[in-house]
Amino acid sequence: MEGGAYGAGKAGGAFDPQTFFRQPHTVLRVLSWVFSIVVFGSIVNEGYLNSPTEVEEHCIFNRNHNACNYGITVGVLAFLSCLLYLALDVYFPQISSVKDRKKAVLSDIGVSGFWAFLWFVGFCFLANQWQVSKHENNPLNEGADAARAAITFSFFSIFTWDVLLALLTSRGASAAVLGEGMAVNIL
Repeated sequence: MEGGAYGAGKAGGAFDPQTFFRQPHTVLRVLSWVFSIVVFGSIVNEGYLNSPTEVEEHCIFNRNHNACNYGITVGVLAFLSCLLYLALDVYFPQISSVKDRKKAVLSDIGVSGFWAFLWFVGFCFLANQWQVSKHENNPLNEGADAARAAITFSFFSIFTWDVLLALLTSRGASAAVLGEGMAVNIL
C-alpha cells in the first residue's frame, strides 16, 4: 500500500483481508472493541445486586447507579464506534479524494482522543466507586470479579485508544509532510 494519501494505497485497489488485519491500527481497534465488550458485558451481567430484604437491584460499585450506567454507556458506544471505524478502515482505500481521506483521518484522530479521555474518566470513576464500596452492601462478594474486570479493561482501553491516537496522528502527519506534492497541513 505504498504511494497513497494518508497511509493507504491508491484509490480503487482490491480489499486484502490479510493485509488489513495485520495493520497496527486495525489490531488496536479490534482490541479496543473486545475490551469494550468485556467492560459493558461484565457490568450488565454481574454489575447489579439484589438483596433478599430489598426489591430494587443496586449497582455493585458503591450502590451508585451512575457508575454502572457510565460503564455500560461508554462500553456500548465505544463498541459501536469501533465497528464504525473498522468499516471506515475497510472502505478507506476506496476513497479517491484527498480531502475526504483527510476528513476521515481527522475524525478518527478526534474520536480516538475522545475515547481515550472517556475511558480514563471511566477507569477513575469505577475504581473510586469500587474502593469506597462497603462490605456490608455485598457480604458474599458477588460480582466482585466482574467489577474488577470492568475496571481492569477500562484501564487497558485507555492505552489502546492512546496508542491508536498516536498511530493515527503519525499517519496524518506523515501524509501532510511526505504526501505526494499535497499542500495539506492537518496539524
